[in-house]
Amino acid sequence: MRETCINMVYELAKQDERVVFIGSDLSPGLLGKMKEEFPDRFYMEGVYEANIIGMAAGLAMEGYIPYVNTIATFLTRRCYEQIAVDICMHNLPIRLIANGGGVVYAPLGPTHLATEDLSIMRALPNMTVVSVSDADEVTRLMKQTLDWPQPIYIRLGKGGDEVVSRAENSFAIGQAINMHQTHGERDINVLLISTGIMTQRVLKVAKALESLSIGTTVLHCHTVKPLDLECIIHHAKESDLVVTVEENTLVGGLGSAVTDSLIEALGRIIPLIKRFGFPDRYPDKYGSQELILDYYGLSVEKLLASLAEIVNTHFANNSISEKFARSEACLA
Repeated sequence: MRETCINMVYELAKQDERVVFIGSDLSPGLLGKMKEEFPDRFYMEGVYEANIIGMAAGLAMEGYIPYVNTIATFLTRRCYEQIAVDICMHNLPIRLIANGGGVVYAPLGPTHLATEDLSIMRALPNMTVVSVSDADEVTRLMKQTLDWPQPIYIRLGKGGDEVVSRAENSFAIGQAINMHQTHGERDINVLLISTGIMTQRVLKVAKALESLSIGTTVLHCHTVKPLDLECIIHHAKESDLVVTVEENTLVGGLGSAVTDSLIEALGRIIPLIKRFGFPDRYPDKYGSQELILDYYGLSVEKLLASLAEIVNTHFANNSISEKFARSEACLA
């Protein structure tokens, strides 16, 4: 995903002379062709991330479109004031490319885990926040970044993530994508809303539910801000249960954005909502990304088990409860 994104910067630079790349202490060979072909538009700075934000702001004020790249936690936590004041306050067309969103850097511990980046970037006025699902979707996103008038925060996963997006679904910043929908009469209808790589897992959960008497719709919200409220509200009105899933803290992320919007739009007729994400504390485990996700209930198996408990508790339908109890076999 990261390699695809960075290579797209080079492709955009060949199309538009305004494109500038600014990195912070990254691999010496990164974008070697761009460095050779456009040396005056390639900058690899040292370990002073806040400085590259000011540098990008200055270039943007001179008419350039800077693409800034470094590790997600360094780009957000370390540079938050500069992003707020230098970029967002001036509403500059800067693209912040964040490596290792979520718990990609799980072996390095909480200092490197970007578990609140979606929340704090979403809180900034003028900032667009995007969390794509796979490398193919990165390509579709990057093609649209040239003409987007506001700053963009682009959260990237690790390399080799499963490709689940499809070209026929198209892509537009700010528009959710309906990735899966079960048709026909169902006992209950569940709306699953996800972003980033969690969409891969949510699609597997939806597939596991296909053999049950449950209708499922999967909305992939690659753009966390601005959120596609019209699409979410439309599907929520037809749902008994709305589930949000994100590789981010539950405080202020996708789930909060969805919940706030539905409360305002639907009021007393709002469906039951369940949010899945990280709790309000620093992760206290080391290991792989998959291990951390499973520990916090974000693996396919854990998500399905949690949904079974919700259905058993809130929907008086014994046949569905029994089917849920056997649904793990559907994951094979």
